[in-house]
Amino acid sequence: MKIIAFNGSPRAERGNTAIIVEAFLEGCREAGAETEHIYLAKKKIAPCMGCFTCWTKTPGVCVIKDDMKDLLKKVTEPDIAVYATPLYVDNVSGIMKNFMDRLIPTAMPQFERDAEGRMRHPERQKKQARTVVISNSGFPQRDQFDVLRLLFRRLAGLGHSELAGEIYRDEGELLRNASAALKPVIDRYKELVKKAGREVVEKGRLSEATMKELEKPLIPYEDYIKSANESWG
Repeated sequence: MKIIAFNGSPRAERGNTAIIVEAFLEGCREAGAETEHIYLAKKKIAPCMGCFTCWTKTPGVCVIKDDMKDLLKKVTEPDIAVYATPLYVDNVSGIMKNFMDRLIPTAMPQFERDAEGRMRHPERQKKQARTVVISNSGFPQRDQFDVLRLLFRRLAGLGHSELAGEIYRDEGELLRNASAALKPVIDRYKELVKKAGREVVEKGRLSEATMKELEKPLIPYEDYIKSANESWG
C-alpha cells in the first residue's frame, strides 16, 4: 500500500500540521505501508486560469508550466491520499486551494450523477485513492472545523473517492510546546495519531473510537485561552 501526504502548510516542515502528518505516516509505515510527505509550499503552483484547455485542446494536460505537471502524476499513485492543511479562515490554506483547483485535468468535462444524485465530472483515472484529511488550528473548540468537514465529505463523493479518516486538531499551537508538564500530553496524542495511521492501513479506515479520542482537548479550553491571550501581551 502506498500513502502520499500532500501538505498545504506554508510553514512546511516547521508547521504544526507536519507534526500530525509525520506521526500519522509513522503509524502507516509500522503497518507496512510505503509513505511520502510532499510539502506543497516547496513547489511552484500557479492558480488555475479557468481556461479549460485541459478539457479541450490538450485533454488531461494543463497548459501552465510549473510543478503541477509532476504533482498530477503523484495524485494517481497512492492507495490513500492525505490532504493536510492548517485551518485558514475556516477553510484550507491558499496553497492547498491552488493545488486542489489545479487537479481539474484529472476530470473530464461531461456531467454525471453520483450515488446521491449530485452532479459531478467523470474521472480520467479508474483507480481513485481513498482520502484522509488532517488539519489543525490555533483556535480552541471543534466547531471551527465544520466547513472543512463539509468540504471534504462532499469532495470525496464528487471526486469518486472514499473518506477513510479525518483528524482535526484544535489547540494546535500546543504541539510545539516544549514544557515538561505538556510533554506527556503531546506524546500521548502523537501515539494516538500513529494508531490512526495503523488503522487506516490495516482496516481501511479510521475507527470512530480513535477519532473521538483524537478530538479530545489537549488541555481545558479555558486554560488554553488564558495562556494564549497572555502570550500576546
